[in-house]
Amino acid sequence: MFQLTKNVDILKEIARDVRALIIKMLAKAGSGHPGGSLSAVEILTTLYFSVMRHDPCNPSWPERDRFHLSKGHACPVLYAVLSKAGYFEERHLWTLRQLGSMLQGHADRKTPGVEMSTGSLGQGLSISLGMALASRVSKIPYRVYCLLGDGEIQEGNVWEAAMAAAHYNVGNLCAILDYNKFQIDGSVDEVMSIEPIEDKWKAFGWNTVVIDGHDINDLISAFEHAKEMKKKPTIIIARTVKGKGVSFMEHVVDFHGRAPSPEEERKALEEIFDND
Repeated sequence: MFQLTKNVDILKEIARDVRALIIKMLAKAGSGHPGGSLSAVEILTTLYFSVMRHDPCNPSWPERDRFHLSKGHACPVLYAVLSKAGYFEERHLWTLRQLGSMLQGHADRKTPGVEMSTGSLGQGLSISLGMALASRVSKIPYRVYCLLGDGEIQEGNVWEAAMAAAHYNVGNLCAILDYNKFQIDGSVDEVMSIEPIEDKWKAFGWNTVVIDGHDINDLISAFEHAKEMKKKPTIIIARTVKGKGVSFMEHVVDFHGRAPSPEEERKALEEIFDND
């Protein structure tokens, strides 16, 4: 099993490296989604390096915890984390979005460590619920984590899954909302407000936690709290910044789906390492 750590300084270093890998691979590909990848860096770093039971040498280990990237366009952050954890060599990152590459523009099961192919938004929570219920049927104890986008939860089938998960007392399911306030068409509040978001999840019967999604201590505490909930699914509402860590990408909707130019890549990497 992968060696986990609670050392926040180590986790911050990993997050810095993950951020740099995202910028490099997107600049190399010339396309992709930096904004929502950068906003989820601390979330995935904490999950894979401090919380989840998993084994990069045996991705199909039956007792592993499962992670599902419902907002599949943010796959650069998942690929970077999987590479850092040892699921595949870093050289594969530079093939992102190339024909024949195992690293497609949305996460695909052909990639070691990816549990489910993604692309069509709104389906991830239903899939994760099914995985969590399968644990009950198979009597294999594991937890399931699902990362949702804030624009994504405007879709109705997310709430069908939310209702079902609470009804069936699926305590081994933990969703995380990457609440960075922007989607491809602009501000979430302007496109279709999801507030009052905490009250909505509580009304659907979920254990609800609101945190700073870039604070690793907050994330560790929230995930530990979620593990204590045996009869309720948990939603961690992680307040994040779109494009976090690169000043000219932060809160800028254009970088939802625009890769950095070579000059922007250089500036972004300087910021990432200078701010360390």
